[in-house]
Formats: sequence, structure tokens, C-alpha cells
Amino acid sequence: MMKNLFEQSRSHWVRYDHYELKTAEDGKRYITPGKSAKPDVYNPLKEVPGIVLDALNVGMLMMGRKPEAEVEKAVMEFVTRYGLLGLMTALPTTPSFMDYEAVYLPKNHFIKEESMATDKYLSLFYPFDQLDLVKKGIESTWNVSGDRTMIALTMTFMDEPMAKNMSFQREYAEPYEWVAQQFKDWAFTLTTAFFYYNDYDFMGEDERGLHRKAMAAFGGIAPSYHIELLDKPTIYWDFHSLLLGIQMMFSFMLVDGDQPLRLCKHCQKVFLGSRSNAAFCSPRCKNQYNVYKSRGKNRTDRGDEECARNRG
Repeated sequence: MMKNLFEQSRSHWVRYDHYELKTAEDGKRYITPGKSAKPDVYNPLKEVPGIVLDALNVGMLMMGRKPEAEVEKAVMEFVTRYGLLGLMTALPTTPSFMDYEAVYLPKNHFIKEESMATDKYLSLFYPFDQLDLVKKGIESTWNVSGDRTMIALTMTFMDEPMAKNMSFQREYAEPYEWVAQQFKDWAFTLTTAFFYYNDYDFMGEDERGLHRKAMAAFGGIAPSYHIELLDKPTIYWDFHSLLLGIQMMFSFMLVDGDQPLRLCKHCQKVFLGSRSNAAFCSPRCKNQYNVYKSRGKNRTDRGDEECARNRG
């Protein structure tokens, strides 16, 4: 199903060849492109299923309470491979928020306010270097000069919402904790669905209801799309954030019965199963699991024999 859905589809996003973790004056850590990092425009839909599996597995590290250094390394590797999530355009009610007097925000994990002055909102994503931007009411003027690469990038996305174009600039940054939390949220959604069906017979109705409620909270704004007449008619998805793109791809993969998302019984890695009851991501994990299980059984048997002798 996934192959058919995205085979004749296109989208675009920007990734840089180098990102760094920087600490702002308020002590908050941000992920931002390096000073000399070079941008690359690519099609995230060509990265399916890898981009979704990688996002979920970063989240699974957090769910498994792995060391912070291991999580941080995985987050930075994901961002370097696929780019930042585009939180600035993902969180508001519209990615075209620069056309309005303020930014309006539906309920989310990161910002409590329902609305925010545009300059205050932008400061959340430009903690180090500000863009040359003037905003008065609904009018916005943004000047890009000096850096030829940034000028070329801006011209490439002239027809996109201004905020999306701004988020591709080298000055843009996303709070590390927000990015990491998003990965954890996706992993939580997967485990909710996985354990609901895996442990269904062992759950009471109240517990099943909690799982269904948690799952119902997962969702997003559907991206817009149009058809382009290339060598074949092609769906062009207008993702205004990578977050929204991954969320949509993840949703389709979650309901795909042909190649279901599974959790490895041994290493807890997320993988695509060849069948609905696939339990291991690799033959190696299956062998290791059986070895550990056999050792555990032998220890239990020896313990039982010793207890019997002591009683005798």
C-alpha cells in the first residue's frame, strides 16, 4: 500500500549538511545549522519508510530511558539526515501566520498560550541571529542580502508561505527538547497501538478505553496537495513542515496490513514486518532472544532442583 501511495508523489524539504547544538542566553539548547553548513533540497517521500522508522526509533530510545548522550546522538543524526522538523510552521493554525496580526496556536505540548505576538513567536526560533524582518500589522517585509546561498534558497521557495521560507534559513533553530519530545510522542503512539492489539485479551475494558483515548488524540492537519503533469500524473504534497509529512507517512504505515509496523521482542527496535505477527527485526535478534530465554530457563530449573534438595 505504501509503495503505491507514494510512488507517484513528490514533496520537498531542506536539510543542511551540518547541524550543531547551541545554548542560548536563557540556558535552553537549540539545534541549528552550522555557520558554514550547505543546504540541500530533497524529497522526503523518497525516504519512506526509513524516515519514519528512524523517527520512531529515536523515540523508542527515550521510551526505554536510554542514556541522554545516546539519545542526543540519535536526535542529531536524524536531523543531519532529514533536516529540522519545521516546528515554527507546524504549531500555528496556519503556516501563513505572517499574513496575520498575531500567531494563533491550537493546543500543543510546547506553548501554552493560545495566541502570541508575531515577534515574540519568531524569537522562539531565532535565539541567536535575527532575520532582517519588519512587520507592521498584517504587512511583512523581509530582506535577504549578502549570502548568495541564502538568497538562492529564498528565491527557490518564493511561492511558499513566508514563514516556511524563513525556516529554511541558516539562522533558524529549534529547541532540542521540543524536537526530542516529538520523537517520543510518535513512539508513544506506536506502542499504544502495538500493546492494544498484542495484550487485548489481558486488558480490562477500562484499560482498553484508555488506549483508545490515547490513540484518538493522535492526529494532525491534513496537508494540501495538487497534481503535476510530469512524465506521469504526480501528486505534489504541500508539506509546510517535515513534522506534518512524517505524521502523515506514519499514519499510513500504522494502518498498513501488508507491511505492519512491529516492535522487536529482543531489542525493542521498530521495523516493518513481513506479516502481522512478526516478532523479531532480524535472525540475530531471534537467536539472541532464544539463547537468553534458554539460559533463564536453565537457571530457573537449577534453582528449583536446589530448593527440592534443601527441602529433602
